[in-house]
Amino acid sequence: MTVRRVIGTEVEYGISVQGQPTANPMVASTQIVNAYASANGLGRRARWDFEEESPLRDARGFDLSRDRADASLLTDEDLGLANVILTNGARLYVDHAHPEYSSPEVTNPRDAVLWEKAGEQVMRRAAELAAAIPGTNPILLYKNNVDNKGASYGTHENYLMMRDVPFAAIVEHLTPFFVSRQVVCGAGRVGRQQDGSEHGFQISQRADYFEVGVGLETTLKRPIINTRDEPHADPAKYRRLHVIIGDANCSEISTYLKIGTTALVIAMVEADFLSGGLELVKPVQALHEISHDTTLTHQVELADGRRMTALQLQWEYHTQARKFVEQDAATSDAETDVPAVLQTLDVLDRWESVLNRLDSDPWQCRTELDWVAKLALLEAYRERDGLDWDNAKLQLIDLQYADLRPDKGLFHRLVRSGRMQRLLTDEEISRAVSEPPHDTRAYFRGTCLSRYPGEVAAASWDSVIFDLPGHDSLQRIPTLEPLRGTRDHVGALLDRSPTAESLIEAITAR
Repeated sequence: MTVRRVIGTEVEYGISVQGQPTANPMVASTQIVNAYASANGLGRRARWDFEEESPLRDARGFDLSRDRADASLLTDEDLGLANVILTNGARLYVDHAHPEYSSPEVTNPRDAVLWEKAGEQVMRRAAELAAAIPGTNPILLYKNNVDNKGASYGTHENYLMMRDVPFAAIVEHLTPFFVSRQVVCGAGRVGRQQDGSEHGFQISQRADYFEVGVGLETTLKRPIINTRDEPHADPAKYRRLHVIIGDANCSEISTYLKIGTTALVIAMVEADFLSGGLELVKPVQALHEISHDTTLTHQVELADGRRMTALQLQWEYHTQARKFVEQDAATSDAETDVPAVLQTLDVLDRWESVLNRLDSDPWQCRTELDWVAKLALLEAYRERDGLDWDNAKLQLIDLQYADLRPDKGLFHRLVRSGRMQRLLTDEEISRAVSEPPHDTRAYFRGTCLSRYPGEVAAASWDSVIFDLPGHDSLQRIPTLEPLRGTRDHVGALLDRSPTAESLIEAITAR
């Protein structure tokens, strides 16, 4: 088994209008998306197709009634807000009060980092375009998760799993992993409690906002394990694990480890490899306590009576993952996917290296992990200016770390000065802004939008809908299998189809 898996990320960006603290964020978010759409010729292009979405379907075997659902859950309603599909297969839209970028589907952690970073470029350019509109104040965007006034906005991960995995096994094995993985992929935050009223620093931006272990909600009573059962694929075959317990990472390494380690744990759950025994007595409380302890020494109580630190929990998962990969390599008769194997080993090695250094001296990870890098910056300011944790300047530094502007964002300054490691090149990211991944159905979606912009009426994760001259009805091409519609699968077909009509004729003739 490897880290190869269908993966996607969603990032809601923090937003503010410079000089207008009371500006309506929904209006500002709409300006952001519309400015990018207009400048890139997307304004008249395809709408998002909501027909196949089912956000109230619960993995525990029921559908939540619409009259009982919070409005934030009704993601299958077209509210008339800005909502466009990009030629790289991603979705750019307004999610309530925030602009959101949902990446195209990819098949490995490195590509997940790449197309998420492409989303940062899209958002940065969108803010620049919005600011160029006469009479408009500059709109600032932040890749973070909290406003320190009690509100939080999400960064979600999506992993396609096999449908036959018992959901109880997902809850059992992933809960301790999610509670503890923040020591590797937390983004760091000044302030504790949801409103930031308790002074100090914590490892995770989102931890304090989680209130229950398992549930369907994403904005109220946030659960560690989300039960939304909306696969955006063949529901008889797949389950989409919708992970809402994660921070918005600026660091490429943090994002890579967050996704890579999670992909490995999911693979072990699917294979029924994990023996269990790591269940937490109070997982929500443990989540908060681990986040509040930057010494990494706090021990949480396990159901079997043991007490372990977050690092010890992570070591347990790493040890099992190493055994799992080595055992699979020794017994598998399948043809080896060399790039996937190499990336899997890289994730395991980086995971081990980070855990070792966090064990001995967390400062050694300040060029890789967001929370350590941010804490190092804050401590430098505190020492230089004699600041206590209640000083408002520290919250501004926290915010500035996540500022998307290259000349203002502290994270970008760390990168330029060589104090933050990278996985990607600027050239790769620039290509991913407009080009889709080649090895998922996103290739078909993005290429159709690029080549036949006038004929694509709508699209979603699992279909592309064409409006062709001379046809009385719309032509829907389903894309329920995420690993079809790739360049290898349809590239030649698309190259032979100069028009959308010729493409549809070729597909329907098969």
